[in-house]
Amino acid sequence: MRTAEELRREEYTGPITILSDEARLPYDRPPLTKEVLRGEREDTTLEPAEFYAGHDIDLRLGCGARSVDTANQTVTLADGTVLSYDQLVIATGLVPRRIASFGDLDGIRVVRSFEDSLALRGDAAAARRAVVIGAGFIGCEAAASLRKLGVDVVLVEPQPSPLATVLGEQIGELVARLHRANGVDVRSGIGVAEVRGDGRVETVVLADGTELPADLVVLGVGSLPATGWLDGCGVDVENGVLCDLTGRTSAPNVWAVGDVAFWRGRDGHEVRVEHWSNVVTQVRVMVPTMLGRESLHDVTMPPYFWSDQYDVKIQCLGEPAATDTVHLVEDDGHKFLAYYERDGAVSGVVGAGRPGKVMGARAKIAAGAPIAELLNS
Repeated sequence: MRTAEELRREEYTGPITILSDEARLPYDRPPLTKEVLRGEREDTTLEPAEFYAGHDIDLRLGCGARSVDTANQTVTLADGTVLSYDQLVIATGLVPRRIASFGDLDGIRVVRSFEDSLALRGDAAAARRAVVIGAGFIGCEAAASLRKLGVDVVLVEPQPSPLATVLGEQIGELVARLHRANGVDVRSGIGVAEVRGDGRVETVVLADGTELPADLVVLGVGSLPATGWLDGCGVDVENGVLCDLTGRTSAPNVWAVGDVAFWRGRDGHEVRVEHWSNVVTQVRVMVPTMLGRESLHDVTMPPYFWSDQYDVKIQCLGEPAATDTVHLVEDDGHKFLAYYERDGAVSGVVGAGRPGKVMGARAKIAAGAPIAELLNS
């Protein structure tokens, strides 16, 4: 969607075709674990159908790609249709991880699509007790929404704290505090051994033998890049589609953007950013390059993402790592602000309910400024 918009903004007048395996018009995904799950929004469509007609965009819904032939520059669709291309953009995103040993019991849900969110909402309406497995952003947001719907929630995370792999244990504990204050039973540092039930989930058994009654289970155990359809086509894949710093892949005239894309920065640093805001920057670099023009934008600007949980917006700017030194500079028991330090320089900032101070650090993070410049400001 963003690529097509940018092509028209760059005054490209040729044909554009968007292929989607979903039947819905392109829509915004972040609300799926929040407003949509809670029943506060019924539509997150990005643009109405008239937009595509008005911009001469051929939008083919329910029509996913099955394979690509990069030598002949064709894409074969799920129904066998073959389309030729001059330029191909891969924007297939992610697919949620599932746990095969859990089987196909009813009441086990993931959230990726609009239909996933509606199905989870339907289950939540009849549920009393839910277990959310995985305390990353999806798991934490789902847990917060389920609590607001009046469901008793146990949040299970094998790492020492929620979001520990992303933000580190210290800040993860502040996120755990937020959930506990809202009535969630947070169980960190322990995994799940099995899920039991007769047709429908009834019990979640933890690794220490603890049995948690549950009539609903939400899996938030991560996602994988949707690249299986590219097998053998000559596009290099490694934790996503490998790209240079403009989005160009190893195959001629093939590009990748979004969650599925593993872009290489100017310093050789490679990163796959699974957040909505990153795409806006990527297309402003990729599209002009695709059209043979020089881009005036820089994709190496610090990544940014946010997560709404209860009444707090948790924001992260930069690339903080769990191994960084954390400077917790504000904490009132509910809202907080932390700077991350790596090799003496600021690597990122994380805040809950501190939007101005988070975004105000953008220039210093981009410049790799000494941490003292933030601590003393």
